[in-house]
Amino acid sequence: MKLLGAQVAAFRRAAGYTQRSLGERVVADEETIASIEQGRRPLKADLAETLDQLLDTKGVLSVGVDNMPEIDQFPQWAEEYVDHEREAISLSWFENQVIPGLLQTEAYMREIFGTRVPAFDEDEIETKTAARMERQEILQRKVPPTLSFVVWEPALRFPLGGPKIYVDQLKHLRACLELPGLSLQILPLDRPSHAGISGPFVVLETPDHQHLAYAESQQGSHWVSDLDRVSTMSRKYAMLRAQALTPEDSRGLLDRLLGEQ
Repeated sequence: MKLLGAQVAAFRRAAGYTQRSLGERVVADEETIASIEQGRRPLKADLAETLDQLLDTKGVLSVGVDNMPEIDQFPQWAEEYVDHEREAISLSWFENQVIPGLLQTEAYMREIFGTRVPAFDEDEIETKTAARMERQEILQRKVPPTLSFVVWEPALRFPLGGPKIYVDQLKHLRACLELPGLSLQILPLDRPSHAGISGPFVVLETPDHQHLAYAESQQGSHWVSDLDRVSTMSRKYAMLRAQALTPEDSRGLLDRLLGEQ
């Protein structure tokens, strides 16, 4: 993937395109082009064919895609998750580290990407922030998805980025509670146990009513489509909702946190 991505970058530069201008020509965002060139996202056959024609590469990219070792092509869980997230009709998200990405402010996102070890360079931070902001467009859809979030209280109390960024993030989160079809429940710190010990995850429903799940860790991400395993994560989420504060009490706790600032 890195070799093929480097070839895309070389052909792009030789043709006089920036990542943004190339994306505009092939109807792809700048983050997609950057991810392909960095070897983080596979070049798919249809885009390879389009690039071969646009960049006059004599079919080289299509040949590369056709001969990509399977272990390098799959799985690309994060890419698949974002595609499904964009179309989901419902989404249930448990988070215990930070505010869920769909509810983050731009400044809060930058702080998250800025704390990465090894560090991202400034261009990578800008690209990733823009991509995450774009994902939030689903909140403004004409018919928005049904969104349920359960967030562990320490994630809300973590003053990432300092007082201003932290307070602005809490205010933004409070404003998000007014969006139609969105529910937030806080899992309080005083619970002696809870169903989310294994870490954050997302369960979503596609327009054709397929249920899928997604989880991330420091070592990568994991896409789950097996019905039994998705059922297990759905049951975990149902238990977390029962263990969390009600949406009304969660709103009250968020207001108290804002009042303390």
